[in-house]
Amino acid sequence: MVKKEERVLLLEDSKYILGLDLGSISVNAILINKGGEIIYEEPYTRHNGAPLNKTREMVKKIARKYPIKYLAVTGSNGERLGEIWGVPYTEEVIAQAKGIYHLHPEVKTLIDIGGTDAKFVEINREGGVKDFGMNSSCASGTGSFLDQQAKRLELDIEGEFSRIALKSKNPARLAGRCAVFAKSDMIHLQQKATPNEDITMGLCEALARSYKSNIARGKDLKGPISFQGGVAANQAMLAAFKKVLKREDIMVPLHYFSLGALGAALFLRERKEREPFDPECLAKEFPPPQEKESLPRLISDEHKNIPSEPEKYPELKEGQPIDAYLGIDIGSVSTNVAVIDKRKNLLAKSYLPTAGKPIKAVQEGLKEVRKKLAGKAKIGGAGTTGSGRYMIGSFVGADVIKNEITTQAKGALNVDTNVDTIFEIGGQDSKFVSLEKGVIIDFTMNKVCAAGTGSFLEEQAEELKINIKKQFEKVAFSSSSPADLGDRCTVFMESALFERLQRGVSIPDLVAGLAYSVVYNYLNKVVENRKIGENIFFQGGTACNRSVVAAFREILGKKITVPPHNEVLGAVGAAIVAMEETKGETKFKGFGLSEVGYRMESLECQDCSNHCKVNQVWVGEEKKPLTYGDRCDKYSGKEGRGKKIGLPNLFKERGKLLFSAKKIKGGKKMGFPGLYTPTSSHLYGKVSLVSSDMRWLFLIPPTMKLSTAA
Repeated sequence: MVKKEERVLLLEDSKYILGLDLGSISVNAILINKGGEIIYEEPYTRHNGAPLNKTREMVKKIARKYPIKYLAVTGSNGERLGEIWGVPYTEEVIAQAKGIYHLHPEVKTLIDIGGTDAKFVEINREGGVKDFGMNSSCASGTGSFLDQQAKRLELDIEGEFSRIALKSKNPARLAGRCAVFAKSDMIHLQQKATPNEDITMGLCEALARSYKSNIARGKDLKGPISFQGGVAANQAMLAAFKKVLKREDIMVPLHYFSLGALGAALFLRERKEREPFDPECLAKEFPPPQEKESLPRLISDEHKNIPSEPEKYPELKEGQPIDAYLGIDIGSVSTNVAVIDKRKNLLAKSYLPTAGKPIKAVQEGLKEVRKKLAGKAKIGGAGTTGSGRYMIGSFVGADVIKNEITTQAKGALNVDTNVDTIFEIGGQDSKFVSLEKGVIIDFTMNKVCAAGTGSFLEEQAEELKINIKKQFEKVAFSSSSPADLGDRCTVFMESALFERLQRGVSIPDLVAGLAYSVVYNYLNKVVENRKIGENIFFQGGTACNRSVVAAFREILGKKITVPPHNEVLGAVGAAIVAMEETKGETKFKGFGLSEVGYRMESLECQDCSNHCKVNQVWVGEEKKPLTYGDRCDKYSGKEGRGKKIGLPNLFKERGKLLFSAKKIKGGKKMGFPGLYTPTSSHLYGKVSLVSSDMRWLFLIPPTMKLSTAA
């Protein structure tokens, strides 16, 4: 039997090294001896927004049982702790690679997914990093993406979520690039009574697809592959990765959530010079984090920016119907219907949630405006715009189908012909339009991020238990020191709010900070470095929130005008285009459409890797269905409505041209009308050709001769 004195000497001689991984969601710890053997591993521990305090508690607990000689840290919060305690910090990509190589030297690639970080790392023969990729400021492909969706489904992410997902036989197709867009997909699926197991497994596969395209960037990952990090506890995610990556050589190793901590400890073990850890650090209080300076107080300017008087409409007489024009703006969040007269005066409008049922929303909108105009107006032309413009155009019999940029500009110019800048922020879409003398000279839209949209505000208001319509702006204006929350992704913003609440930041300061944040997101991620004029119109549903208007005004130092009927100006613009372009009799099928029955079916397109779920709507006695849900407009687009095949497969067409070039002496000569854009020729020896309508893209090898003459 070893005496007590001898056991203490053995422990001291072992020179235990504690590795700590302080992530955005959890703190993980692993203890090794001087031979690199794992002595102790702390269970997976969430720090709930207090990483430093949770780490101190953990180290105190471990130190009571094991004499810690040395300590090393890694992770997104590890560098700060390293500076405070004076202990070495290891970059987390290197630490993760070191940790898995120590246990499994055969692993060639690791997939590491934590709370807000996701990485792929290719490992070389010595256990170093050969290649790697990480997520940027977006939560797609991270654990927080799943955490947020599990909360919405009222499922425990650490057990229940995975068990339910693994029961799925037909996983649903959901957006994985943005948590807000995924929420919309989930709501639509729940409305159609999609089983929870299909939704949860669909979320896992969406995350795997997002990881493949945005973090691994489509690279051919070399096996064997280690799946590690906190998300690796989810067995449904392992199944999703095997399906999406189409391979079976993916394994979840032991200590999967502590491999970063292990790597940090191993790096310290290999150092020739090491400073012992000073236990006195555990008794010291952490210095408070340095807060950014608060932002200027938001000041309401209601009378100058938001019309306070009741909305007025021209008086119409029954029995003497006037000529009128109908516009419909069908979006992912709202559906807007507007009717104007020949003088472009608004006669009636309807603003309704789309709620995943675009046809029903349009029917309700038509019913509302019909009640206001029955016997008083005759529709002489109809136009549609928005993301569902083609399908709804077919449904109502539209004479004109126009893009949102054109119709938003038309609606604004109808109010003020001198407008030179349009900010349009809707539920999930945001647009910027620059005009000169009534002509659009530049425009852009948000890509695949909901930050800078109305849904961003709704998500965060929900977290703070603030009613977005009734309370938000009032609470924001009551703040004396709005918090500087930056322009984070929706999921990351939730963590930032929780952390600041723990530090005692008031609700009004956070709400005002969110108003600023949506503006910073819009300006930084949508507008970017484009020119902003002096006569600015703020349109869309979010413009009804006066605190956001005030934030724009404070940041830009310019007057921001919210025009009358700002929330339906896209529909007004569609009606104006219909009035200008309708020739002869209108194709509009009449307000009776609000009573027509319809049924829905769906199919999964197999023509590309997107595998879009295409919805088909059979209206009344129509022999051909209306379609929506495809990402490329193949079925629902202008060219493909009602047809199985719309546009040709452009990649196949490009391939035919490339391979046919070698059959012609001297290469193939091409004449191409439109825009000619050389790109990256110094790197790849190729140029690209883009047509003026931005549809055709060719990569031309050096063997081809080009002619830009018309």
